[in-house]
Amino acid sequence: MAKKVKKRACDFTLLLATLLLVFIGIIMVFSSSWPEGIKSFNDGYHFLKKQIFASILGLIAMLFFMNFDYRIIKRMSWLIYIVSLLSGLLIFTPLGIVKKGARRWVNLGFTTFMPSDVIKLGAIIFLAAFLSKRKDIIKDFKKSTIPTVLIIGLSCGMIYLQKDLGTTVTLAMTLMSIFFVAGMKISHLLLMIIGASAGLVMAIFSDENEYRMKRLTAFLDPFADKIDTGWQAVQSLYALGSGGLFGLGLGKSRQKFFYIPEPHNDFIFAIIGEELGFLGALTVILLFMVLIWRGIRIALNVNDLFGCLLATGIVALITIQSLIHIAVVTSSIPTTGIPLPFVSYGGTSLILYMSSVGILLNISRYVKLDRS
Repeated sequence: MAKKVKKRACDFTLLLATLLLVFIGIIMVFSSSWPEGIKSFNDGYHFLKKQIFASILGLIAMLFFMNFDYRIIKRMSWLIYIVSLLSGLLIFTPLGIVKKGARRWVNLGFTTFMPSDVIKLGAIIFLAAFLSKRKDIIKDFKKSTIPTVLIIGLSCGMIYLQKDLGTTVTLAMTLMSIFFVAGMKISHLLLMIIGASAGLVMAIFSDENEYRMKRLTAFLDPFADKIDTGWQAVQSLYALGSGGLFGLGLGKSRQKFFYIPEPHNDFIFAIIGEELGFLGALTVILLFMVLIWRGIRIALNVNDLFGCLLATGIVALITIQSLIHIAVVTSSIPTTGIPLPFVSYGGTSLILYMSSVGILLNISRYVKLDRS
């Protein structure tokens, strides 16, 4: 008779790092969104109130999933995945709304949400469950690799239809990470990377996506056209540079006054660097490193394959999205709209990531590791 795994306390370090990032996010959203709140809503507290409300809902979701046996999620993976894909189709119905030139939001009347966030978590859960049932044939091209490529293609395709290349790339890299950890053949991985790279090149150089080509050329030398295509990167670098070691002081950013677009979302790390300086930005990076480190330890020590792959997917998503956001802000890669997990403004994103950490915390309760 199999010995029942004793449920332990959750990983306190992971929980603390997450809550600190959420707290920093609330403070920085308030600071960076004040000018936009006054201009658009005549209320400087507009974005703060919405972020606090989302944080409360996220905390409730995190506590729920922290105490909800993650193994039950495996049995529900099909349903979760189908619901996530259906939520993506809602943008093509009258419920879909256009914001900032893109149709990525669904209006339910009492609230709006981004289906791409739901699809990310749904795809991670489904692929982890799918591969955990194929551990003996994981290297089989027909029975594992081809179905996995189809799952990745469908999931990423649903997001690409929303003209969100940054999130598409983030999810593709996350799902490929799960497949890699599951034990796929390296030759199959190389084929997938070549195929994904070819698709990315086609997406950038296609005639209908000329603006992406402009972003690429602007990335090569943003100061060559700093009034137009290089504007975002240049203003972000100005913010980071003016922050120095200790920053200008909380609330004293100059670039948030309509120089940087989306200072409370896609470029919030630049405002952190400007107001809190290098030390403040480093603190945020270190908190992410602690979170990622604890997540990796959980994935390495959990006994069942589903738990390992699910933890891998959650940690990979947080890692990749954080790296892309910071890389965009520091002009290390071409500009794309990617929020910083737990920190950037956005209710759907915050609730999704806090729920994901809740699942990770639940997995940690079945793992033997140092919880100090």
